[in-house]
Amino acid sequence: MTAYDPISEEILLDWFVAFDPPEGFRAELVEGEVVLTPPPDGEHEEYLWLIVKQVMKASRTDMQFSGNKGLKLKRGGACPEDHVIPDSTFAPTALRLYRGAAPWMPCEGVAMVLEVTFLRPQLDRETKRRCYARGGIPLYLLVDREASSITLFSAPERDDYREVRTRPLGKPLPLPAPFDIDLDTADFL
Repeated sequence: MTAYDPISEEILLDWFVAFDPPEGFRAELVEGEVVLTPPPDGEHEEYLWLIVKQVMKASRTDMQFSGNKGLKLKRGGACPEDHVIPDSTFAPTALRLYRGAAPWMPCEGVAMVLEVTFLRPQLDRETKRRCYARGGIPLYLLVDREASSITLFSAPERDDYREVRTRPLGKPLPLPAPFDIDLDTADFL
């Protein structure tokens, strides 16, 4: 991790917010690193759809969903504030978090973020895990395609989650409140 002085940190953040990534790419500022991600493949999108469909149909709490919503998260160490775009973001509908939200919105009120590994799995497994925990996002759901597993991180504390529950794809994974559903991953195989 590179340390930034306040002037260069401000310049980096100003540049990042104004940056227009190439068409189809998404740009994130994660622990001081600018990350460009190309459009995902079909398998990535299939996993997202299988989860979103179940959450929307079965969640105890009515949820809003956003794909690729920019979140501003607390800074890590000497790095500027993280600007991360989860594959999916869920928030209770009653909060209406997305209405009138800026392209980069605060993460307060977000119930869960979802990532499906793609080109840089370590980014999702480690770096984004720290970012989401620092932001206080209660649940982080990770589909790890290389490991053929699904993991739920919960109980954020500082730079990590205290509770981690992993299941192989094909086995159900319980999602706690406010969802209160058993996520069926049988169709993931």
